[in-house]
Amino acid sequence: MISNGRVSGASLGGLAKTSLREQALDQLRNAVTSGEIAPGTRLVETELSAALGVSRGTLREALRQLQQEGLVEAGERGRLTVRTLTDAEILEMFEVRAALEGLAAGVVSARPDRVELVEKLQIALDALEAARGSINHMVEVDLAFHRLLCELTGNITLVRTWEALAGSIRMSIMFAGSERAVANMSVPRHQQVVDAIATGDPDTARAAVDEHMHEAAQNLLNRDQVQARSA
Repeated sequence: MISNGRVSGASLGGLAKTSLREQALDQLRNAVTSGEIAPGTRLVETELSAALGVSRGTLREALRQLQQEGLVEAGERGRLTVRTLTDAEILEMFEVRAALEGLAAGVVSARPDRVELVEKLQIALDALEAARGSINHMVEVDLAFHRLLCELTGNITLVRTWEALAGSIRMSIMFAGSERAVANMSVPRHQQVVDAIATGDPDTARAAVDEHMHEAAQNLLNRDQVQARSA
């Protein structure tokens, strides 16, 4: 509210706080998902608030959001650390992705405007093929393809559920190393999914997504541990 040439009220202050929180959240999220802050690292509020130039209250709000996204976890005495994904968690996450994106592929393949939707997926795939630069950028282009697949269903709940996994998906890809990350972003592997959707057969589309996610998960796992378990 503006009165007598002065600004009063809490609305502008609230906006500034929200802006700072979002900036802190974005920086922390990027640092965690890129591996700049390694898995298992303890997050010290005094250090982080000083580095980001925000209050500890604002920092705590951002950290709570990261906990909800599954990027940060509370340990002994409530101390926060960057989450470490186990092989079992990676497998479970990709099983859920297969269910979500398999549903999306089946829905899109049965749509009467399937041809138009497949063209949009192809454009997103062409962007992945043309992607250059940092591994972070390539990962985002890859995830944009998968997000689009979910969005094309028009199912908001499906999209929101997929988005809840996005942080953990980034972590699993980045922490596996650039070589495995690039292998998972293979355009021919994604083309198989697009081609399966283009057939108009929901079962074929879902099967293609299942195979895609199974291969992706296996590629990200610690191969030595997988071999040891299967020996």
